[in-house]
Parts: sequence; C-alpha cells; structure tokens
Amino acid sequence: MIIKRNHNFHLVDQSPWPLIAALGAFIIVTGLTKWFIISNHNLLFIGLTCLTITTYQWWRDVTREGTFQGLHTLYVIKGLRWGIILFITSEVLFFFSFFWAFFHNRLSPTIEIGLLWPPSGIIPFNATQVPLLNTLILLSSGISVTWSHHALIENNFTQINQAIFVTILLGIYFSFLQGVEYYEASFSIADSSYGASFFVTTGFHGLHVLIGTSFLIVCFIRILIGHFSSSHHFGFEAAAWYWHFVDVVWLLLYVNMYWWGR
Repeated sequence: MIIKRNHNFHLVDQSPWPLIAALGAFIIVTGLTKWFIISNHNLLFIGLTCLTITTYQWWRDVTREGTFQGLHTLYVIKGLRWGIILFITSEVLFFFSFFWAFFHNRLSPTIEIGLLWPPSGIIPFNATQVPLLNTLILLSSGISVTWSHHALIENNFTQINQAIFVTILLGIYFSFLQGVEYYEASFSIADSSYGASFFVTTGFHGLHVLIGTSFLIVCFIRILIGHFSSSHHFGFEAAAWYWHFVDVVWLLLYVNMYWWGR
C-alpha cells in the first residue's frame, strides 16, 4: 500500500521501545544499588539484558525507516543532525562537571588529604607509558575514522571497510589497555578525592569508548550489507562525530589528569 503525504517530515508510529528502554534503565539503576549494598548483581544483568535487546530492536526499526521505507528525508536528516549535536553538547557538559571537580581538588587540596596533590601514599600513573600509548591509539583511530568517512563520500567501499575495521580494532585495543591499567593501579576509587576523580572520569570515558566502538561495529555491518551510500549515510556520520568527541575528551584527560594532575 502506497502512503501519500503532503509534507517532508517523519511522524513516527507508536512504539513500545521508549517505555521498555526506560524500564530497563530503571532496573539497571536498581540493580547497581543492589550490587553496591549486598553484592548481588542478578538484577543488574536482567536490566542490561533488557536494555541491550531493546536497543537492538529500536535501532532495527530506525534502520528500516531510513534505509528501506525512505522516511528519512532531507528535513528529517537535518533534525537528526541537530539531535546528535545537542546530544554531544550534553555529553560535553557531563564531562565538564567531572573536570570541574578535578580542578577544584587539584588547585585547592583539603586538609583531609594533607594539603597535597596527589595525596600522600598515592603513586600516580606514569604519563609517558600506557597513557601515552592510549593517546596515540585514539589519535590514530581519529585519523582512520576520518579516512573511512572520506572513502564513503567517494564511494570507495574497499577503503572504507579497511579504515573502519582499523578504527574498531584500535578502539578495542584502547579498552584492553585501560583495563590492564586499572588492574595494575596502586590506588582505587576509594582512595580520597584523587582516586574518585580519576576513576570516575576515566571510567566514564572508557564507557563512552565502548559505546562508540559498538556504534562503529553496527555501522561496519550496515556498510557490508549495503545500507550506506555517498549521499545517504547519516548513521555513520553520527558515529564519526561521536568518536571525535571521545578523542577530544581523552586528550583533555591525558593532559590534565595524567600529566599535569600528577
């Protein structure tokens, strides 16, 4: 059945996914509380499973609407662009709060931690070792994701497959090295304001790297099955913007927390 419209906008159909996603997020928060208090993570896994399945189903519907049903017109894509811009702006403010807390503690350490930064007894990471390697990895991934974007614009699918695959590998390698760094750390999140600032900020950045890597994996699969073209690829463009945001946040983390903050 052909549906005729007299406008260029996409009026979305009724969907259960926002409600189920909100329920999954609520279960995750409740599960985290239960895990922290009684060390039981069963509810957390239920919430994560619910949110993961819902995310897959929701992305599937959006992919169908944009790729097969032709509902993502130029006006709709313009709205999606503004949506991802506002989303990244909110993420900037999210990390701004963590940097604010770090600078406050760094510039005026309290008497409870001996008026020292880092506090006495804490051995910070050497900025020229694993953190520097992670910086080079993320900078390289920023280059490769830009390469893949330009290859897509030029309809060079051989290069885009190579470039995005390299970006995904670099993202996974970064996450692995950060996990090793956490495992070998001489301090924990409970070690004064230094440990809290360090692990909360770098931990949330690491979570964003995992999300960005997942985003790129989805785009890679969609490229392999022919969902993108040189003129219709906003899904990949949004992933590239998000990845560049992750790169910039890490540069600020490295300069301030690993180098100047130690």
